[in-house]
Amino acid sequence: MRKPLLAIAAAVGLSLVAATALPALAVDTIVTFSITSAGLTISAPSTANLGSVASGATSISGEIGPVTVTDDRATLNGSWSASAISTDFTTGAGTGPETIGNINVTYSPGAATATTGQGTFTPGPGGIINVPRVAFTGTALTGDNSATWNPTLTVTIPATAVGGTYSGTVTHSVG
Repeated sequence: MRKPLLAIAAAVGLSLVAATALPALAVDTIVTFSITSAGLTISAPSTANLGSVASGATSISGEIGPVTVTDDRATLNGSWSASAISTDFTTGAGTGPETIGNINVTYSPGAATATTGQGTFTPGPGGIINVPRVAFTGTALTGDNSATWNPTLTVTIPATAVGGTYSGTVTHSVG
């Protein structure tokens, strides 16, 4: 009696080993993929009109429209800084009395009007933009992000300024 029972147990044991054994041949496949990133861009209105003031006014002020930084770099703990600078404002032939120097141009970014993505978005302190000034920053950025603000420009008008339509350029940049 012992032999048949031992033979059955041995046969069952072999079946269990055969059922749980790994295949004789196996291969691994390493799978990869890429997330491509774009760039860092800034957009602003191509024109803005602050309106008009009467002769003798000491300043004119107004919003120049939405400025947007779009960061499609897909960064991990990234950052960017946007700045603004102004040219002189001139009318007519741009003689001394027909020029309001950029030392008279103040930029105030205000709070963000919209943001996307993860990070901290902070307006710059504002100030006279005869040299590049920080307009807005993005820090601790993860993935893609954007920030939009609507800055206020104030032009102090010298008492010697003549009447006319003045124009100048405010340049925004990001890096």
